[in-house]
Amino acid sequence: MKTTAPLVPIRWCVVVATLVLSLFTSASIAIYCDEDDCYDLLGVSQNANASEIKKAYYKLSLKYHPDKNPDPDSRKLFVKIANAYEILKDEATRQQYDYAIAHPEEVFYNTAQYYRAYYGHKTDPRAVLVGVLLILSAFQYLNRWTRYNQAVDMVKKTPAYKNKLRALELERSGGTTNKKKSGKQMNKRMAEDLSRELELDIKGAEKPSIWELIGVRFILLPYTIGKLLLWYGCWFWRYKVKRAPYSWEDASYLTRNSLRVPLDAWLNIDESTKEDLIQRRLWIKPNLESYLAEMRRDYKRRR
Repeated sequence: MKTTAPLVPIRWCVVVATLVLSLFTSASIAIYCDEDDCYDLLGVSQNANASEIKKAYYKLSLKYHPDKNPDPDSRKLFVKIANAYEILKDEATRQQYDYAIAHPEEVFYNTAQYYRAYYGHKTDPRAVLVGVLLILSAFQYLNRWTRYNQAVDMVKKTPAYKNKLRALELERSGGTTNKKKSGKQMNKRMAEDLSRELELDIKGAEKPSIWELIGVRFILLPYTIGKLLLWYGCWFWRYKVKRAPYSWEDASYLTRNSLRVPLDAWLNIDESTKEDLIQRRLWIKPNLESYLAEMRRDYKRRR
C-alpha cells in the first residue's frame, strides 16, 4: 500500500498533461478551418490535385451559395467551404496545412506560419517600420522627460540650489528682503518663478530634445552618413595627401581620442594643460606610451 500511494498524483499529472497537449494540438489545426477538416469540407482527399479541388469548390458553391440557396445554414456552410478553398487552392498554404495535420504537436510553429501567410503580405513593411519608430521615439521621449524631472526635483532639494535661489531673490529685490519673511521659506509661486530663471545643467539627465529621438535620427541618417563621408574625405585630403599640419581643433580631437577622454571632461580641462597635451602629439603611439609611463611613475611617487 505504501508503494502505490505516490502513483496517484503522478497519474493525475499525466492526465492533466495529456488534456493540455490535446487542447494545444487541436488548436494548431483549428486555426485553419475551425474544428472541421478543410479536405472534408470540399469532399476531396488529401492527395487531390489543384484541378480536383477547384471542381469540388465550384460544385459546392452552386449548391450552397447564398444566391442559390437562401437557407441560413447553407450560408454558414458556404463560408466554411470558401475558407477551405482559399487554404487549399494556394500551394504554400496547403503545404502548411498538411504540415499542421502531420505535426499537430508543433503548436507555436504552425500558428506562426498561419499568421505569416494570411497577414504578412497584407502589411506594408514601411508602415510597420514607421509605427515601430514612432512607438520607440515616444517611449524614449517620455523616459527622458521622466528622468529629467526626477533629477530636477532632486537638485531642488539640495542646499546649493536653495542658496542660488536665495541669491537670485536678493538680486531681484535689490539686496533687500522683508525681515518678517527673511527667516521663513519663500512662497511656492515665487520659488517657481525664480527657478525658471535658473538654468539647470544636469549631467546624465539632460533636457530631452527631438533631435535625439530614434525616429528623427533614422530620418536624418542619409544626411549624417553623407556628412561623415565628407568629413573623412576632407581629413584624408588635408592630412594624408597634402600632409598639412593638424589644426588646433583636429589636434584636440586626436589627443582626446588617444587618451579616451569624454568631450565634457576635455572641455573642463584648463587651456594650458590642453596645450601641453597637444604638443606631446599623443596620437603617435610611442609618444602616448611614454606619456602613460610618466603618469604611472608620478602616481607611484605620490603614493
